[in-house]
Parts: sequence; structure tokens; C-alpha cells
Amino acid sequence: MCIYIFLYFYTLIINYNSSSVPKNDAQSGSLIDSPSVNQALQPMRERPVGPSAFSVIPPLSALRQHSDSNMAVSIAKCLAAYAYLLLISLIFPHAFADNAAEDSPHRRFEYKFSFKGPHLTQSDGRIPFWIHSGNAIPSSDQIRITPSLRSQKGSVWTKNPVSFEHWEAEVAFRVSGRGRMGADGLAIWFTASQGLEGPVYGAADQWNGVGIFFDSFDNDGKKNNPAVLLVGNNGKLIYDHQNDGTTQSLGTCLRDFRNKPYPVRAKITYYKKTLSVFINNGFTPDKDDYEFCTRVENMIIPEIGYFGISAATGGLADDHDVLSFLLFRLTEPGQNLPPPEKEIPKEEKDKYQEEFENFQQELDKRKEEFQKEHPDVQGQPIEDLFESVNDQEIRQVFEGQNRIHLEIKQLNKQLAMILDEQRRYVSVITEEISKRSSQAQSGQAPNHDMDTIINTQQEVLRNLNEVRNSLSDFKQLAVGQQQGNAAGLGSYETVQHFNDIKEHLHVVKRNIEHIIQKNANPAEKVKCPELPPSPTCLSSTHFVIFIVIQSLLFFICLFSVCKL
Repeated sequence: MCIYIFLYFYTLIINYNSSSVPKNDAQSGSLIDSPSVNQALQPMRERPVGPSAFSVIPPLSALRQHSDSNMAVSIAKCLAAYAYLLLISLIFPHAFADNAAEDSPHRRFEYKFSFKGPHLTQSDGRIPFWIHSGNAIPSSDQIRITPSLRSQKGSVWTKNPVSFEHWEAEVAFRVSGRGRMGADGLAIWFTASQGLEGPVYGAADQWNGVGIFFDSFDNDGKKNNPAVLLVGNNGKLIYDHQNDGTTQSLGTCLRDFRNKPYPVRAKITYYKKTLSVFINNGFTPDKDDYEFCTRVENMIIPEIGYFGISAATGGLADDHDVLSFLLFRLTEPGQNLPPPEKEIPKEEKDKYQEEFENFQQELDKRKEEFQKEHPDVQGQPIEDLFESVNDQEIRQVFEGQNRIHLEIKQLNKQLAMILDEQRRYVSVITEEISKRSSQAQSGQAPNHDMDTIINTQQEVLRNLNEVRNSLSDFKQLAVGQQQGNAAGLGSYETVQHFNDIKEHLHVVKRNIEHIIQKNANPAEKVKCPELPPSPTCLSSTHFVIFIVIQSLLFFICLFSVCKL
């Protein structure tokens, strides 16, 4: 395609310049009339425009641009050349193919260095062509490198060494846990020897080769985890755990690979001394939806080595599950590989064929027994009767959300009842205060104790209203999450946070029960102070004194009037 575009623009320039240069311009000193230029241009004029014209095209510096009065003729020539190139590209599409496509390597699957479910393990619990150590637990559909327990280490390694010059590995795994942070992480190895157990993500330190680390714990406190690191070692370096290996990493990228709805996939390619890492983030079921992570050029790794996967947990814990490890041999175009039949010994091939036939017979036998025991499902595919892994996870998510929704609904009802009781208590106390105030004298000091009780009850009401609003928000969030998951658009991370919400709801429930016990009968516990008896308007002693004084004043006034 690049050649095609270049030919088009080059033809445009050549036609424009050739039509712009006057042919009889001896006085101007044009190069077009010189014998050397005519001799150089003559082969190009006789040959058609195409990919083969590159060897005879003269340099553009030999032409000089001039104004042209015949532009229409030049444009017609350009269009004719463009149509000719288009016709050539349609007839011979491979002639204009990109060179990068020719350089793409060929892939061949290597079953002896791969594993994938179902029926991943044999009857004795071993993995064909692989060995596992530590706390690794192989099963029929996956290998749990470490369970969700503290201070666990596990690994799985190829039995035989790999001697491919170029290779590509595709790994599908899950890292899941209940906490918002996990530890320590998972590692994919290619080393000169098997590191069955050690301090670096469950494998040995001072390795000779390369490791791709999926680090989920932030040791250095720089908030740069979870992350993917590519670390090389020549067998002499000690891994820097305190700095999360950032001082030794050859390449890194930040990717959150914990608690994803689909398995996370990593593609690691080593081709022509270039190591590239691509990550599928696990948000879509598309297996080929990879994103570029990092690349290291001119990287030298051991010519012969072992592939391995290891994981470790510390104070925090995650389940590290590997679903598949697929290895492909890459070869440059033009190289011939030995046929696969020559690499498999005849005895081994007969053994696997016999095991396959026995397994097929056993499977057919179990199918017949199941059909006899369940005649009501005759004609229905047996595969439809079993629940897939994705369906099981979705069902568990819905069940958990339904339980949370019911608990929130129950708490909401209890809060409504508590609010009604509190409002009733406040109204009773308010009425009592108003009655006592109407009977008290106007100069009597206000009752501060009753004001304190009222303020306390109002504060309780406000707190309960806030709790009720929070529960309503949680309820709406749970309903919205259920609808979103039903539509296929739910956020898996929000579902993981519901466990924390559930714990907080239990705390709120205990606090509410404490409030109920404390304020069970506030009308009985809170006793209003009794008002003192109101004094009479005038006592008998005061009345006698008043009469005596009034009589004296009367006689004094009468005596004064008579004297006058």
C-alpha cells in the first residue's frame, strides 16, 4: 500500500514537471534539453508506470519547475497513471502488499509445554508434562497456585526444557479476593533452571532468565499497584522487594488484574531478541482483545530453559488460579520445521490414543446411565443440564445482591418504626412542657432540663433520618446493580464492595438496637421536675397589718381635717 501511494504522488510530480518544462528553451539553460537528461528520461518514457519503474526514475533535482499553460493535459496524464496503478493493484494485489505481513512469524502449538482444561489432570492428580510444588492445587479445569490463605507459596513448572529460538506464550488466570487489596502476586517465568520454591512470588531468587510479575501489593507505598513488571536476571541479582522491583524492572505498566468478570490473559512474545507483553484486562469475553503493556529490545535470555508459573500470599491473601498456559513455537518465514509426527515417539502416541479411547468409552457409558436414570430429559442435550462457570458466577452475584436487598429493606422498616416512636415521644414531651408553662408564673425561670431533653430527642431524630437516607441509597444502588447485571452492563467491582457494605450494615443494625434499648420508654425514664405550689395572693398576717396601717392613716387624716 505504501508503494502504491508513493507511485501515485511520484507520477503526479513527474507529469506536472514534464508538462511544465518547455521543450525548446535553449536560452534559459533548461536541463530537459540536455543530452544527458534526455538519455536518462528516455527509458522511463518508454516503460509503463509501475513497481518496476523505480530502477530507471531519475532524481527530481534534474527537473526544474516552471509555470504551465497546459495544466489540463497534465491532470489528464496524472489521472490516467492513477487508473493504471489502480488496475495493477487489483490484478496483482500481492505486488503491493506490505512488507510487514511477509515478516510475520508462523506459529505452531506445542502440546508438551501447555495445559488447558477440562480434564487438565490425570487420574493420579498429576499434570501431563508439568510438575507442581508447594501449595499448588491442580484440578480438572484449573490450577490453584495459592489458595486464599496467609503465607502460601506454590508453583508449576515444565518437566522438560524448552529449546525454541522464538516463542509465544498465552496465559489465562484469575486473581480474586474479598479485600480491596491483595497480596503478593503471580509470576510467569522462563529460566535456565526450575525455581520450585523461593521468596520471589513463590519461586527461587537469583534466577537466570526473565520473569513477568503481576504485583498486587504496594510495598513501597507509592500507590502504583497493581502493576505488571518485566524483570531480567543473570543469576546474580537479588530481587528488591521493598521497592516492588521498580529499580530492576526493564519495563512496566499499571493494570488492575484483580476481581475481573472474565479471566485475565497475558500474551508474552519473544521474537528476534525482542520480548513483548500484551494484556487482556478481563472486562470482555473476547480472547483477542489485547492491549500493549511493555516491550524490551535486544534482550538475551537462555537458549534452553523452563517455563513456570508461581504465586505467593503474605499478610493479605488472594486466590491465584491459572486456567491455561499455551505455548507456540515461532519460526521466521521460509524456514521449515520437522513434522510433528517425528517428534512424538510411537509408544507414547499409542499410550495417549489408548487413554483417549478408554475415556471416550467411559464417557459414553455414563451418558447411557444418565439417560436411563432420567428418562424425562430424553432428547435434551446433556450439556444444557449443567451450569457453566460464568453462569454459576452470575447466579452467585444475583443471590448475594438479593440477600443484601432484603436486609436493607428490613432495616428500612425498622428505622421507620423507630422514627415514628421518637416522633411520638417528642410530641408527648412537648405537650407536657406547654401545659406546665401555662401554669407557671410569668417570672419563673425556664426549665433547662426539659430543653436539653428536647434537643437530645431532635438530634436522635436527625441521626436516624440520615441513617435511613443512607440505607435508601444502598437499596437503590443494589437495585440498579441488579438491573445493570441483567442487561450485561453491571460493574463487577461494585459487586465486590457489597461485602463491605454488608458489614457496615451489621454495625448500623447493632447501633440501632442499642438506641432502641436506651430509649425504650423515655416517658417513664424522663421525669419532669414538679413545680412548687403557687403561693396565695394574701396571708392573714399581712391582712391584719394592712388593716391596722389603714386605720391609723384614716384617723390621722380625720384628726387633721377636724382640727382645721
